[in-house]
Amino acid sequence: MACHSVLVVNFGRRVFNASRQPSFGWQAATALCLLATGFDESLVFQTACRTLVGLFGALSFVSGGVLAASLFQSSARKNALAIALYFGGGGGFGIALCGATLPSMLDVFGPQYWDWAWIGVGLAALVICPFSVWASTKLNETEHDAALPSIPPVRRMLGQLGGYALFGLGYIVYVTFISVWMKEQHSSVLLTTATWMVLGVSIMASPFVWRGVLARFSSGTPLALILTGVAFGSALPILVPSGYGLILSALVFGLSVFMPPTAATSFVRQNVDQQDWGATISFFTVVFAISQTLGPIRAGIIGDLTGEIGDSLVVASAVLLVGALCAAMQKPLRREAA
Repeated sequence: MACHSVLVVNFGRRVFNASRQPSFGWQAATALCLLATGFDESLVFQTACRTLVGLFGALSFVSGGVLAASLFQSSARKNALAIALYFGGGGGFGIALCGATLPSMLDVFGPQYWDWAWIGVGLAALVICPFSVWASTKLNETEHDAALPSIPPVRRMLGQLGGYALFGLGYIVYVTFISVWMKEQHSSVLLTTATWMVLGVSIMASPFVWRGVLARFSSGTPLALILTGVAFGSALPILVPSGYGLILSALVFGLSVFMPPTAATSFVRQNVDQQDWGATISFFTVVFAISQTLGPIRAGIIGDLTGEIGDSLVVASAVLLVGALCAAMQKPLRREAA
């Protein structure tokens, strides 16, 4: 455990320092791998591309979170909004844009045009990369560049870590299988498009819904409330089996699903020293990545055993509620956190 903690600390130090360098770096690598996904349909190539997208995306994820946490240090509400916008704004816009275009395109031209969909997503990601470079140049240097980060206080963060791990295990089931569920229910192209657009717009709105909660609490309360919202959103397609239930599900799920990374980053900002942000956020991200990888596998097994993918959504909802309970038990790490 000590060896792994030192590795995370050193990795976090590099993330913290490299996150402010004006280069395309990991964002460009992520975009290029997304673009490459559209050029070969073989399982081996697709697996390699998705693996690299996950790796480079995680590095971008951590460094961007550190950058966002560095903004507006004198205002808790502005800082919370900046972190929330980072995690929710761009992702929500991307989902809304894809939801508005891809279902209709695939309905007209057929599933063989998925290649072009990936190419379009990759090109869009490349176009946005320069904005990340510009943003990184606008941040001031800190006093902590030479300081070696401390080992993250894992034992004192078990509630938050447990909630975040169960989030990764549960939320990915909805994202992975909701399209399959809609297909099984013979949802129309219009309903499919509307669902994804509502999901994307809700994600874009979520930073404004949760910023007050994120700024007010330095405990696990924000994550607990957010996971409760994700859980109910995941279960709504089954609880209300209709087009209205699907749209309501996308609304509730979207208002919450991109906020757990925000809650984790905000928790780190309020509870650990700034030179330790990179290492601690990296640790959270590793835990999240492992659980996110296991989520679809577990859900697929449940769906195969029961013959109903809806059962996987119900189980995922229960997992998320357990995660909310774990997060609710997390106390602030220091009284002076603000």
